[in-house]
Amino acid sequence: MSAYVPVTPLSDPRRAMPADATSRRAVAEAAVDSLTVEMRRLVLAREEWPLARAAHQLRYWRFVRALCAISLEGSENSRRAA
Repeated sequence: MSAYVPVTPLSDPRRAMPADATSRRAVAEAAVDSLTVEMRRLVLAREEWPLARAAHQLRYWRFVRALCAISLEGSENSRRAA
C-alpha cells in the first residue's frame, strides 16, 4: 500500500482544486469530514496502520482548510474595501 493512496475519495490531494475561494474551502471541508468519519470507523476496527495514514492525511487537509479559510477571508475583505 502506498502512502500516496488517499484514505477516502474526497481526500485525494491529486484532485484539481476549484478556482474560487468558497469552493476550495468546501472541498477541503468535505475532505476533513470524510477523513474524520473514516478515522472513527478505523478506531472501532482497531486498524492501526490505516488509522495512522488517515491521521496523517487529516492533518494535511486541516492545514489546507485553514489556508482556504484565510484566503476566503482575504478575498471578502478586499471586496468590502473596493
